[in-house]
Parts: sequence; structure tokens; C-alpha cells
Amino acid sequence: QVHLVESGGGLAQTGGSLRLSCAASGRTARSYTMGWFRQAPGKEREFVAVFKSNAGDTYYADSVKGRFTISRDNAKNTLYLQMNSLKPEDTAVYYCVFDDSWVANHWTPSLYDYWGQGTQVTVSS
Repeated sequence: QVHLVESGGGLAQTGGSLRLSCAASGRTARSYTMGWFRQAPGKEREFVAVFKSNAGDTYYADSVKGRFTISRDNAKNTLYLQMNSLKPEDTAVYYCVFDDSWVANHWTPSLYDYWGQGTQVTVSS
């Protein structure tokens, strides 16, 4: 069992920055996929970014590429999402996800076994 706790959400202005954290506890495998999804009101949950442990590869949604950076601190068992140049359309609840395997289709929400409770990010115009 893996438990995920997100933090760092809040209110930012357009062009501002926020950093989300996701602390993982419990049994984690050597090969895993960990990342972020988001869901805005009235919209489906969408992929944001992912980190794959086997080669340390990272992938991003086109909508956040160049603005968001995903990183992992193995010593702290924590995943981060640095969000810069925020836009109002980034407003959503952000969820941390984890799967103790290499997830090929990492943009598919149903493939992740573990989800955090979510943290609200609101970007004002």
C-alpha cells in the first residue's frame, strides 16, 4: 500500500509560480511511475507530467511543456511539480499519482493504482 499526500497548492497570479509536493509513504518498488494529473471544473481529468524511475525519464503534456518541471527527491521520497508562468487555464485540482510499475501509456488515469487527495491551484487573471 502506498499513501500520497500533496501540498503546495494555493492562489497565484497570471505569470506567477507555485511548487507542488507529493510525499509518498509505504511500500514502493524499484521500478515505478509517479506523476501529476489535474481536473478543472466540468472537465475530465488530464495528464500533466510524469517521472519514470527506470531511466529517470520525464514527460509533459503539451499545454505545460516549457513551464512546468517535474522532479523527484529519492531521499525524501517526494515528487515535485514546479509551475512557472502560470495561466488561468492552469486552474484545477492537482492530483499526485503512483504506480509500482513502468506505465507505458502514462497519460491514462485508470492505469495508476494510487492517487493523492488533490490540492487546489487557482490562477487569477
